[in-house]
Amino acid sequence: MKTTNRITMVLAMLFTTAMVFSLTTLNAAAEEKATDEATELAMKLSNPIASLISVPIKYDYDTGIGKADADRSTFTIQPVIPLELNETWNVISRTIVPVHIDAESPVAGGSDTNGMGDILQSFFISPKAPTEQGWIWGAGPALALPTGSDGLTTDKFSVGPTAVALKQKGGWTYGALANHLWSVSGDDDRSDVNATFLQPFLAFVTKTHTTLTANTESSYDWTAEEWTVPVNLTVSQLVKIGKQPVSLQVGYRNYVDAPKGGPDWGLRFQVTFLFPK
Repeated sequence: MKTTNRITMVLAMLFTTAMVFSLTTLNAAAEEKATDEATELAMKLSNPIASLISVPIKYDYDTGIGKADADRSTFTIQPVIPLELNETWNVISRTIVPVHIDAESPVAGGSDTNGMGDILQSFFISPKAPTEQGWIWGAGPALALPTGSDGLTTDKFSVGPTAVALKQKGGWTYGALANHLWSVSGDDDRSDVNATFLQPFLAFVTKTHTTLTANTESSYDWTAEEWTVPVNLTVSQLVKIGKQPVSLQVGYRNYVDAPKGGPDWGLRFQVTFLFPK
């Protein structure tokens, strides 16, 4: 009888040990899978044409504008929506909507300006697979729509090409996005649009899914022959609110070049809602 009890106890202990080991292994595998998924999601965030629906909501603050040392606040929504063309190609829609701009007068005693800005719509046709060298790229048309309020619009409908190329390896992402716009219609009394936008970028995703990014959002006005070159340094963290993945970002920028009376420096705060497939 004692022998039977001992055998039963040994079997029970072995069974319990096996169950604990199995659960521990399953939990570790689940955690590893979740970590891999989060890392992949963070890397996709660094890719402007990733196959990922995202809705960034951004607040930009700039200061030191004009003789009045004025401030400007810009609230922007930038949805990114990938659409599948076929088994090989995607079309990525990127829309920039300056929902509200609040700009103090750059001169003392002047009138402040507030309202909506012009919408920029871009479409990138992009292969689903990187090239043999690992490059991810996309190209297509860009359109600027004169949706802005008085004082915040070009009053011109503008079109032109846009393109992006990047590489991702070992947590690093580097590349550049560019477009050029020419006005094709609009108010004849307003200056024509002939502008180039350049955005080289470098980002690194850490093991804790924190992304460190440096980029410029440079533009050159060919009509006025003037550069605007803000250098942005940002930190973003991927988190989950319930089951919803969200990226929280904060950043600083310094204007290394700007037209006379342009801003000196600024801040950026951004919340991005992600909708992975």
